[in-house]
Amino acid sequence: MRIVVALGGNALLHRGERPDAAVQQANIDRAVTALAALARDNELVITHGNGPQIGLLAVESAADPALSTPYPLDVLGAQTQGMIGSLLARALRGALPGRQVAALVTHTVVRAGDPAFERPTKFVGQIYSREVAHVLARKRGWHIAKDTGGWRRVVPSPAPETIVETDTVHALLSSGTLVVCAGGGGVPVTADHGTGELTGVEAVVDKDFTAALLAEELKADLLLILTDVPNVYTDFGTPRQQPVLDVTPAQLRDSTFPEGSMKPKTEAAARFVERTGGLAAIGALDAAYAIAHGTSGTLVRPELPIG
Repeated sequence: MRIVVALGGNALLHRGERPDAAVQQANIDRAVTALAALARDNELVITHGNGPQIGLLAVESAADPALSTPYPLDVLGAQTQGMIGSLLARALRGALPGRQVAALVTHTVVRAGDPAFERPTKFVGQIYSREVAHVLARKRGWHIAKDTGGWRRVVPSPAPETIVETDTVHALLSSGTLVVCAGGGGVPVTADHGTGELTGVEAVVDKDFTAALLAEELKADLLLILTDVPNVYTDFGTPRQQPVLDVTPAQLRDSTFPEGSMKPKTEAAARFVERTGGLAAIGALDAAYAIAHGTSGTLVRPELPIG
């Protein structure tokens, strides 16, 4: 079975944790332990978030006196792909002796005219108090918005149109290689219609939407979205909270989920199932094997045929 796995940002850096290398390595070791059992019997492509990491690099770049201007988000996104990809690849090699593993810097084409560039919504970086966030916004020209627990920077998040390296990922999978790619949604670029030349843009593509597109382009059997809760829940965090165990895309869209957390995951799962007729599942990282085998998490499946 060919599985595309989308690791949530909490798999790499939990809320409130210091962004130290040792902390992220420990979290990656935990993630790889959960994925190793799946990787032994399946073709696996792993994508990952980068919100905390790209936010940290953006702060460091903005404060670096050696730079005349900060590095743009597409360059910082490539840096996070290299860093997180290396940590994942090394841990996967250790957990799966003899298995070939490749971490691939991946580019995602977006439309220059995407309306998301006019309405920044994607959270990146750490949480600040209201006062500190507003000071940073004025000083650095940031857009900010309220998130759970405080205020964070928001950046444009255009929709992914295609992934430049899909054929390369296909070739690696055909050779038996486990692939880490499309980290942080991929490096956002526009493509010249005449020459095909790629130009980086100041944005961060949603990693769940990119994972769904990648799974579609790779003809994956399963899109597995891993996060820090065991299921999708309706009325999450309220006394009416109920787990969703088995659902169709239409049923998912009939419910309301938080925009900054579960909403992109449910929409990505719904898109993949609708476009391919395959399966998607959402659940806790530690239960990855059980979710893929239908005994945990939320299964998103096609509509059953009438009659």
